[in-house]
Amino acid sequence: MSDEEHHFESKADAGASKTFPQQAGTIRKNGYIVIKGRPCKVVEVSTSKTGKHGHAKCHFVAIDIFTSKKLEDIVPSSHNCDVPHVNRTDYQLIDISEDGFISLLTDSGNTKDDLRLPNDESLMTQVIFSYWLSTVSCVVFNWP
Repeated sequence: MSDEEHHFESKADAGASKTFPQQAGTIRKNGYIVIKGRPCKVVEVSTSKTGKHGHAKCHFVAIDIFTSKKLEDIVPSSHNCDVPHVNRTDYQLIDISEDGFISLLTDSGNTKDDLRLPNDESLMTQVIFSYWLSTVSCVVFNWP
C-alpha cells in the first residue's frame, strides 16, 4: 500500500445534463432542439437529398422557448444535435389573486401558489382565458 494521498479536482457538476444527443434526421416538427445554445421548439423541418459530399441536410426552423425569436440551422441528417430535456405538466387553475399570483392544483391534490401572472400582455390574456377554461399547461425546462 502506498502512503501517498491522491487529490482529485472536481470540474464537473452533479452529472445531470441539460441536453441529450439525437440524430438530426429523427427530429420532427413540434420537437425540441438546441440552436446557437438556445433551447427551441421546431416549427418546420425540411430535408434535402444527398449531395456530392454524401450527406442529406436537415434545415430546421425553430422558435426560442424563452424569447420567442425565430432561429434556423442546417445540419447533416446523420449528425447528432443537442435536444433539451423538457417536462410538460398540466395544472388545474383554481384562482387568480388580486396581487397577481395564480393558484394551481397539482396531480397530487396540493396547490402551487408561487407563480405570478406574466407581465407580457398576450401571455396574461392567455392565462386569464385559460382560467375560464380551468386548465393551464406549464412547461418546465431544465435550462440554466
